Amino acid sequence: MQTNIGTVDRTFRIVVGLALIGLAVTGTIGVWGWIGVILVLTGLVRICPLYSLLGV
Repeated sequence: MQTNIGTVDRTFRIVVGLALIGLAVTGTIGVWGWIGVILVLTGLVRICPLYSLLGV
């Protein structure tokens, strides 16, 4: 599969994802913080399925 996430988007996803995971672990924002896992994973593999569906 071809990558569809650029460098800036990748960096943003990883940083925000890690922040959300950290907040979820400390109990600051609850279970919604675990959405950060998706951001980190898509940032690491540089493929976003939603971007593919939308043709971005």
